[in-house]
Amino acid sequence: MKRGRFITLEGGEGAGKSTQARRLTERLSALGITVVSTREPGGTPGAEALRGMLVAGGTDRWSPVAEALLMNAARSDHLDRVIRPALARGDWVVCDRFADSTRAYQGAGGGVDPEFVEALERGVVGPDMPDLTLIFDLPAETGLARATARDAQAQGRFEAKGLAFHAALRDEFLVIANGEERRCAMIDATADIEDVASQVWTAVSERLLA
Repeated sequence: MKRGRFITLEGGEGAGKSTQARRLTERLSALGITVVSTREPGGTPGAEALRGMLVAGGTDRWSPVAEALLMNAARSDHLDRVIRPALARGDWVVCDRFADSTRAYQGAGGGVDPEFVEALERGVVGPDMPDLTLIFDLPAETGLARATARDAQAQGRFEAKGLAFHAALRDEFLVIANGEERRCAMIDATADIEDVASQVWTAVSERLLA
């Protein structure tokens, strides 16, 4: 059986990834492709429990190293129970965030040694990196304003870490995109929803459906 395709959506807060993940899933499904739509941290009962611990509480609830370990614990369960079985069945997987977010949030933003982050990634993800990563780019201040406007009462630990933290995330996502052009496609997330959806579909159709 042909292995399925693995697509991840990455970027800072307020970039619109979740909306576009839903739209992409719907469009692929309309072509008759079986799609598993999931997210990180999360995707399994155990990983969702860890998500609740990671996104709630004060900004200093966890050290960056502890966050990286927890994120990868959730990711390991997610891969074993959801992502790898789906790909083995020939299904496609659309995932809102994956390993690049750990490189950005805990690595660039939190200051965790990149070699440590890379070692965790090798051990947990191994050869199962995405076939395509869509990186949604917009200024950090724009993303934070969008996230606040969306639900000011639901601001989580990461949104509360401040503009400098989120600017560092953006810079790291750009480094990832420019360093791994065969895997990554840049999406201009400052555009309106329909234009962003068009950019997403162009990247997916040209790289995975051609």
